[in-house]
Amino acid sequence: MSEKRILVVDDSHENLELLSVLIERNGWEHETADRARAALKMLEEAPFDLVMADLMMPEMNGLELLAEVKKQWPSTDVVIVTAFGSIPTAIEAIKKGAYSYLLRPFEPEEVVLLIRKIFEVQGIRHENVMLREELNRFTEGQFMVGKSYELKKTLRLAESVAPTNSTVLIQGESGVGKELLARAIHYKSPRADQPFITVSCAALPEALLESELFGHEKGSFTGAMAMRKGRFEMADMGTLFLDEIGEISPSTQVKLLRVLQELEFTRVGGTKTIRTNTRIVSATNKDLAEEVSRGNFRDDLFYRLNVITLTVPPLRDRPEDIPALAYHFLKKYREEMNKDIVSITDEALAVMAAHPWPGNIRELENVMERAVVICAGKSISLADLPEGMTPAGVAVPTTLEAEETLAPLRVARGAWEKEYLQKALGRNNGNISRTAEAIGLARKNLQEKIKQYGIDPRLFLLSNDRRD
Repeated sequence: MSEKRILVVDDSHENLELLSVLIERNGWEHETADRARAALKMLEEAPFDLVMADLMMPEMNGLELLAEVKKQWPSTDVVIVTAFGSIPTAIEAIKKGAYSYLLRPFEPEEVVLLIRKIFEVQGIRHENVMLREELNRFTEGQFMVGKSYELKKTLRLAESVAPTNSTVLIQGESGVGKELLARAIHYKSPRADQPFITVSCAALPEALLESELFGHEKGSFTGAMAMRKGRFEMADMGTLFLDEIGEISPSTQVKLLRVLQELEFTRVGGTKTIRTNTRIVSATNKDLAEEVSRGNFRDDLFYRLNVITLTVPPLRDRPEDIPALAYHFLKKYREEMNKDIVSITDEALAVMAAHPWPGNIRELENVMERAVVICAGKSISLADLPEGMTPAGVAVPTTLEAEETLAPLRVARGAWEKEYLQKALGRNNGNISRTAEAIGLARKNLQEKIKQYGIDPRLFLLSNDRRD
């Protein structure tokens, strides 16, 4: 059942019944009113996404109702229903803010397609509002949190390419924030007021993906009950984000290449050529150059997509960004859950900095959400992190284990700190300067701790050399 709500307003019981049956049959929630003033009272009591109002009604006609709805509830769309002889008035209604009009007598399919289109546009409109909020954070330097050199280099290049129409290929592992970067590029471009449309290329089989991209005509395949616009049409004048572009089939690659070369396409099952002015931003977690060399991806399409390449580094390669990201998600979830958590302990931050994060930022966000949920105090500690993240051999107290005997804190912390430093040195090939920078410690202080715990950095250099 859809969460969208429709209010049908008509002084004719027969007309109300006709639209009610159509709306119910398609799973939309709705209410009816036989007078405009009654409709306004219902709107005051609960929100509606769409008002379908008859033009000619006593007391207050459809145009007057339209004006009042747009004044008080500007995000609510209005469709004026009228007879054939009232076309000039219906056009006037559109000029005054109505989304569209319906002429009686109408076909049921016509009504259903119009409602679906309105709700689809509302979804895009809502997404764009959310993305504008993210854009504000991007403008303030908060769109992608981090201070590492590699991330800053990527963001500087993204800022440079955003105002252009060049195609952009974003590379990076799953969960690093490729879509977030694509949205930032769109909202820093001259196309910012136009749609930003996403397609997950890996989520759909070949036939459905082509229909999703290019649309289809009625009857073009089993189940195609009506014409449907594709994502290219929806993104016209805006940006189309093709996620996991490396997963598309050879057949779809050919059709996508034609769009990029000719700026035109045809719907599945259609013959009409449709022009498009859409910027393409794509993303992949594969090495597309390698896929080209293996014959899995067309080289001509690769060069078309790869005018500008942006690489988002994995979280394990920028541990210095982890504290800022952790606090970013702490702020987000403590506000959502209305919890008074103000900090993260040094031990918890150090464990997070040493964790390899195979799921990248998405995994870190999940860990922080979980930590905020279970944290009973004002600081997130080791006890609030998933069990597998803490170093082996270090006892972490939980609520259920509070009565058990634990090692003295000084001993447990020392064991944990030694293992943490060993992991950090191993990751940085035994290089003390790089390790100190990665974990946010002065080089002199790191040398003192290495001496304190009897750690030999040369062992890590040797072990890495052997692996190589």
